[in-house]
Parts: sequence; structure tokens; C-alpha cells
Amino acid sequence: MSREHVRQLVERRWFQRTIIAVIVGNAVTLGLETSHTIVAAYGSVLHVLDRAALAIFVLELLLRLYAYGTRFFRDPWSIFDLLVVVIALVPASGPFSVVRALRVLRVLRLVSQVRSMRRVVSGLLAAMPGMASTGALLGLVIYVAGVIATKLFGPISPEFFGNLGTTLFTLFQVMTGEAWPDIARELMAEAPMAWIFFVIYILISSFAVLNLFIAVVVNAMEAEVAEERRAEDAEQEAAAMERDRILLEELRALRAEVAELRKVGTTSG
Repeated sequence: MSREHVRQLVERRWFQRTIIAVIVGNAVTLGLETSHTIVAAYGSVLHVLDRAALAIFVLELLLRLYAYGTRFFRDPWSIFDLLVVVIALVPASGPFSVVRALRVLRVLRLVSQVRSMRRVVSGLLAAMPGMASTGALLGLVIYVAGVIATKLFGPISPEFFGNLGTTLFTLFQVMTGEAWPDIARELMAEAPMAWIFFVIYILISSFAVLNLFIAVVVNAMEAEVAEERRAEDAEQEAAAMERDRILLEELRALRAEVAELRKVGTTSG
């Protein structure tokens, strides 16, 4: 079978849906293996199903390697699939016994197979530079608030604000909304105006800075979708131009045949 036939095979929708079904089925079997009761009753069946799924994954990767050649290694998602399957092939015994737990990483291949999931992950990766800047800003806000809170509330509540490390952890907990009213009320028993600090801190950290993360991710995903749509439009335009070219060539050939027939008719007359 030629590379072109293999490429057409691996790009067919039914083939990709089959691989997705195998990934989902393998995820179910790996989940069932966490139950001692099910393993005791059907352990051998689960092992066979797991080996069969792994064999299908290896076969699929071999087909894609043959179909795309060196282009396979230029696609980050293909590299991701290869690494996940290679990890699953490592012997799960002896010093590598911990690798057995990593078999569940095969489930992540679903991300590379489903376009909508790939789009989300690509958007997150594209948003990393902006998220890093926002994260640095958030860290700066927490640090400044931590120094202030340690000086203000350390003598009152050393359990939560005794030193900078403890204060930073407390402020991170407050930022997530976990039990901050209890901490604030404990402080307000001795410092009635402590609520001002918490209100300002939560407004800045939770409502302002954290929402910047969402804005950065959404903006990156919108850019990713727009780029994908432009690529699809370019492909459709190229396909339309190719169809027009073929149609024009057929029309020219038809005119040539008609002209030849007329010439033959004139000669016969």
C-alpha cells in the first residue's frame, strides 16, 4: 500500500472515530482496574482489553509514521501521541513499576483526536505569555498585601499572620474565598476596621487580577479560532480555484474536440 493510500486511510473520519472510541474504552478499563472487586473477578479480561488497546495505538502510530514520514515529527500533537504510547510500552515491573500508573496518560490522547479540545489547549498555550505577566502581577499583589497584613495582624492572630510565609498562605486561601469570613471576624474582635483590608484585597486579587487570567485566555482562544477559520477559508478557496482550473481545462478540451469534429465534417462534405 502506498503512502498516499495510507494517508487517506488515517485521515478518514471513520478511522479517527474508531481511535476515539478505543481511547474512551481504554479509559473505562483503566478506571475499572482501580476496583479490587472488579479486578478479582475480571482482571484477565481487563488485561487483554488493555493490551489490545495498546496494540491498536501502536499500529495507528506506525501507519501515521509511514504515511507522513518526517512530517510526523513536525506536528506537536503527533509527538505528544508518540510520547504517551512510548510511556505505556515501558515495562511496568521492577524499577519501572511506577510507570504502570502513568498508563492513564493514554486517555489524554483524546485531546489530540478531538479538534475542539485541541483548540482549547492551543488557546491555553498561546495565552501562556499573557498569563505569566498576569501571574507576576498577582504575586506582587499578594506579596505587598502579605507584608502589610503581617505587620498589622501578626500580634493579633499569629496563627494566620505570625510570619510572612504563614500570611502568604492565608492570603492565598482568602483569595480563593475559603473561610475568609471566619478569619476576618476573628481579627475584627480586636481590630474592628480589619474588614477594610480584606475587602480591598479581595476586590483587587479575586475580582480584578484573577479575571485578567480569564480575559487573556478568552482573547487567545478567539485568536486561535480566527486563525483556524482563516486557514479553512484559504483551503476552501484553494479547492475552489482547483475545481475552476479543472473545469476550464475540460472546457478547452471539449472545444478542441468540437472543432475537430467540425473539421472532419467539413472535409467529408
